[in-house]
Amino acid sequence: MTTIALQVNRRAVELSAEPRTSLADFVRDKLDLTGTHLGCEHGVCGACTVLVDGVPARSCITYAAACEGADITTIEGLDEDEITTELRAAFTREHALQCGYCTPGMLVSARDLVLRLPDADERRIRVGLSGNLCRCTGYVGIVRAVQSVIEARRAPDIAPLADGGRTSLGPAGSGRAASGRSEPRPAQQALAPASESAEPGSIPDFIPATVLDQRFTLPHPPAKVFAMFDDIGAIAACLPGVSLKSPPRPERVEGLIRVRLGPIAAAFEGAARVERDPATLSGRIVGIGTDQRSHSATQGEIRYRLLPLEGGTATAVELSIGYTLTGMLAQVGRPGLVRDLAKRLVAEFAANLDRHMSGAPSRAGAPAELSFWSIVSDVLRARLARLLGRRSEPE
Repeated sequence: MTTIALQVNRRAVELSAEPRTSLADFVRDKLDLTGTHLGCEHGVCGACTVLVDGVPARSCITYAAACEGADITTIEGLDEDEITTELRAAFTREHALQCGYCTPGMLVSARDLVLRLPDADERRIRVGLSGNLCRCTGYVGIVRAVQSVIEARRAPDIAPLADGGRTSLGPAGSGRAASGRSEPRPAQQALAPASESAEPGSIPDFIPATVLDQRFTLPHPPAKVFAMFDDIGAIAACLPGVSLKSPPRPERVEGLIRVRLGPIAAAFEGAARVERDPATLSGRIVGIGTDQRSHSATQGEIRYRLLPLEGGTATAVELSIGYTLTGMLAQVGRPGLVRDLAKRLVAEFAANLDRHMSGAPSRAGAPAELSFWSIVSDVLRARLARLLGRRSEPE
């Protein structure tokens, strides 16, 4: 076994694997990024295409160890990418997919063509996609989709990127392991926001894949609630499943979040930074974390704003919870389940805040848990409450 350090979808990853492990098996089996599909496993069909340092590469015939220190982007890492978003819409519009098995690799290759081709020449597009095989569509819709995106981007004078951003010759990722371990390179400009060129150890900004809005009220004045939000230790004690590893600092808070989604338990170990704006009674908490057991990773942010109620004697707390989740938990953490879990966490957080500010002890350290039976029982209780409410209404 050897330890391989990569940057995958803008996150540092360091895991053990056999030297013969392909990059495709590494991202699928070690990181649960199963959007990278395996077809021929001989570098012919293109279903496994990913970006290595911004360049399309066949991950089934690329050794993970050969990419030591490289920046890897799988189809999951292109969720917020502008060109890929346009291509997805065009693929749908032009009926450019049927079974969808080739589509992740096809999108990665098509994105490279959109970046570097000067115009929507059909022959050059077909040549550029010749390494991605599709057994369903006949390629006509795929070519039309790529053409439409290139035309739409060249019309407002969005110039092609020379050589698709390539800065060196040779196979993608080649020669990286020859002189010992190298540090992961920053993500390519087209994939990562400028804020991610931050100092090592800092918490980067990011664009959440999912955003949930929540609101609750507290029977305390806004100034008192805002002061409470400045006490990071007290806030952590009120958050279900959260515990701190060291004394908190505004620029960096290190801790652990325990979560259970059905049969899967995870303990995300990571760090966060805290921002506050006293003028608007608002703030933001941005964090990152990984769970070694499930090979899951997350980035999250909580934005809050305090509004006075009842003449300033009470406070409405508006929350915007954004997150991006990868790994095993992303496979079971469907939006409906996560939304239900978020509502439970916010409700318990609000209750703990109220207890703490009223001088009563809060329930700290319990894992944030969502189970099938808890969902069923809540649904039954809600339906029973609605039924009883209708019966109690006057005729």
